[in-house]
Amino acid sequence: MLESGVNQQDTDVYPYPVARIGIVGGGQLGRMMVRAAKSIGCACVVLDPTPNSPAGQVSGHQIVGDYHDPVALRELVESCDVTTFEIEDVDTHTLIELSRAGRRIYPCPSLLADIQDKLCQKRALSAAGIATAEFVAADRPDAGEFARFGYPLVQKARRGGYDGRGVQVMHCADDFKYHLPVPSLIERFIPSDKELAVMVARGQDGDTRCYPPVEMCVHANENILDLLLAPARISAEVAEAARKLAIDTVAALAGVGIFGIELFLTQNQELLVNEVAPRTHNSGHYTIEACMTDQFEQHLRAITGLPLGSTDLLAPAAMINLLGVPGFGGRPVIRGLRAALAVPGVSLHLYGKSTTHAYRKMGHVTVLDDDIEQARDKAEQVRDLIRIEGEERI
Repeated sequence: MLESGVNQQDTDVYPYPVARIGIVGGGQLGRMMVRAAKSIGCACVVLDPTPNSPAGQVSGHQIVGDYHDPVALRELVESCDVTTFEIEDVDTHTLIELSRAGRRIYPCPSLLADIQDKLCQKRALSAAGIATAEFVAADRPDAGEFARFGYPLVQKARRGGYDGRGVQVMHCADDFKYHLPVPSLIERFIPSDKELAVMVARGQDGDTRCYPPVEMCVHANENILDLLLAPARISAEVAEAARKLAIDTVAALAGVGIFGIELFLTQNQELLVNEVAPRTHNSGHYTIEACMTDQFEQHLRAITGLPLGSTDLLAPAAMINLLGVPGFGGRPVIRGLRAALAVPGVSLHLYGKSTTHAYRKMGHVTVLDDDIEQARDKAEQVRDLIRIEGEERI
């Protein structure tokens, strides 16, 4: 139950605001979470090192501080009813201490600590019997060790990788020269038929809601999500198996909140968990327009103890990320805005970032249509129309 001066054990009465929510991270995920919080009567405090961060712009209250600053983290957590995060690279040691002292932090900081380290994450999944690609530790990358494991393979940095960073695909021994010189793991390269994602929300009482599996098309050069289709173009049997695997994964982790479960669908139509994100996720942005309850509100319901909402898909959707165009920096310049907004079914989300650079996520566009292929065609049309450049040429 939410802490307040009202006895809520036998009533359905809440003070206003319903809860004061602390968010570690002030990026686009936090920005969209703040807006969802306001719709259900919650107030937010954001912690981010950048003054006037995207989330801070809409929250009204931002603590300017680093995610690894124990003093700033304590100030945030101790001033809020419940704390969550929109990024994974945070000081879990301090959060674990605060959680043990009785502060409510979801998902559990110790779970975050395991997920931060991709090797620990893989080991936890394997121990729980969750299907995943074969892997071994590679704390000191070695050409002989990689060769013994066998090519093709994928090297992943144990910590700090996101949006395509910290991942290196190697097709043969000659590719070892491109290896990441950091503590890593190597895993079997999976020739996948499709890359899928499933958003799963789990409440404090274990109640679970699952969104439809979506199909992800990844940017060829930067390994960043380029185009998402909801629902995924897969059979009903595969969709149900993907939902079950995603739900089992979150249950095995005893997660509270919303989780993004990335999956490989192999050429033999087998499903393997690739990675787990213990937070709102890029692959769930389409839910703002396309689902009964979007991922951000769903996460807040889960962490505050409110009932979870319906995950029904209202209409097929396609989503594209708006990335900073290479060769530009500085203050963003948006080209093709009017033409993009003229396409039927388009919803535009800009993230309020004050500067742009190559492949930086600056916003996204969701397109709804009764037909998923039409939605895709319109999304690709919008991608050709709109560009986010910068005032400075690099």
